[in-house]
Amino acid sequence: MSVNDKLKQLNITLPAVATPAAAYVPFVQTGNLVFISGHIAKREGKAWVGQLGKTMTTEEGKAAARAIAIDLMGTLQAAVGDLDKVKRIVKLMSLVNSSPDFTEHHLVTNGASELIQEVFGDKGKHARSAFGVAQIPMGACVEIEMIAEV
Repeated sequence: MSVNDKLKQLNITLPAVATPAAAYVPFVQTGNLVFISGHIAKREGKAWVGQLGKTMTTEEGKAAARAIAIDLMGTLQAAVGDLDKVKRIVKLMSLVNSSPDFTEHHLVTNGASELIQEVFGDKGKHARSAFGVAQIPMGACVEIEMIAEV
């Protein structure tokens, strides 16, 4: 099954590339690697604001990370033209806006990882890092960046 067919099966429509909020570009390709800049969680077109362990639950954070994965795939599609050209999702790096005592960053990030693996199959199995941070731009709850091989 093609990636586009899998997205249709999941009722996922990929968004257009968002305009960067600062001095950077949405993606850079060097050789066969595409580096996708960090995407923050959005809800209804605005930053999904919150802090895990304080104002948000792990499940809410997981939903935010899943939403980011959809945005990341939209940017990756813009970068390569066709997601079936992707040979491998190499790595995700996740930043979770969290209280000092929150310890479930890995579970929040699963929201993105699980969707990427569902869409890309074995090509979607990736290395990953998940960190808790004191704050993310615009107060967003989660930010994730991605590296893909084409």
